[in-house]
Amino acid sequence: MRAKLKRTTFRVTSYSIVDYVLAGVVLVLTLFGVIMVYNTSVIVAFEQFGDKFWFLKNQGVWASIGIATGFIVSNIDYHALKKIAFPALVVTIVLLMFVFLPGFSQEVYGATQRLYIPGIPFIGSISVQPSEIAKLTLVIYLAALFEAKQKIKSPNRIFFGVSGAILLLTALEPDLGNAILIASTALIVYFASGAPLLTLFMVGGIGAFSALLYAFSSDYRRERIFTFLNPLIDPQGVSYQISQIFIALGSGGLLGLGLGASRQKYQYIPEVTTDSIFAVIGEELGFVGAILIIAALCFIVWRGISIAQKAPDEFGRLLAIGITATIASQAIVNLGGMAGLIPLTGVPLPFISYGGTSLTLLLISVGILLNISRQQ
Repeated sequence: MRAKLKRTTFRVTSYSIVDYVLAGVVLVLTLFGVIMVYNTSVIVAFEQFGDKFWFLKNQGVWASIGIATGFIVSNIDYHALKKIAFPALVVTIVLLMFVFLPGFSQEVYGATQRLYIPGIPFIGSISVQPSEIAKLTLVIYLAALFEAKQKIKSPNRIFFGVSGAILLLTALEPDLGNAILIASTALIVYFASGAPLLTLFMVGGIGAFSALLYAFSSDYRRERIFTFLNPLIDPQGVSYQISQIFIALGSGGLLGLGLGASRQKYQYIPEVTTDSIFAVIGEELGFVGAILIIAALCFIVWRGISIAQKAPDEFGRLLAIGITATIASQAIVNLGGMAGLIPLTGVPLPFISYGGTSLTLLLISVGILLNISRQQ
């Protein structure tokens, strides 16, 4: 008797109202981020580049690229990502290694996190951050790996080997913030794939202990931990940044000083366009404005979870979980640092902070979420 083969079909439908709301929230956050990047960067841009619009133009270009690419991705069947999962991962690892080669890297505050690519026709030189690319390509690869784990020999070993290699390269840059995000996202996808809780706790415990040892191996990172334990330990020294962040947030009150009226952005707060931009938002728009930003991010995470729950197959479910975990963990680490709940790690605020690679990859990730939602 011939067995009947059951085929799985996917019905592509138009966007639902909630998908339009998700896209709209992301678009508003992105455009608001472009405005805030300009708002916080005028003096620094003029001093460093002689052009007060320098950061605005760069962020605007990357936002346009990300929105256009995200829209294209949202209309391409996400199952096509399985075919490029392994090649994309290999390219990412190569890019992470290229960062360590002289002439290809761009050092920022003693860390070689950026890959410098000069002489591109019609564009000129650009710099990208491979660790940001790794956050998406690793999620795609792990989703494909665990969907096919019944057909693959030792998928757990592959998981630990691949994740460990990317974490090692990221930590060596050094980029502890992105290493934490990559590790947490990988573990969440691993747990969602059906990993035993005991194994997960053991791996998480070993990872947390390793991260602590790594943090204490550097004077700079050790000072960040001591500053977290006592934010007022040295307001003019190691705790200067967090002290200025608290002043900005406290100055905002309920409704803020008004858009553009921040005082702390005038070179009082370090990294004001990137990981500290939320402090200026709180100062200018107050508690109400800060809550609205947090609510928008929570909505994106909630929608990502809903898409994962209704995904038509295991690959889509794990992919949505990984993307949502990336956005959520990045927001938690950034906002937690601003509130003094965790040490500052230099992680940007999703969709808002200055940074072309991060913004573009986040917008592409949302495009993937929208495509998964369309096929439910």
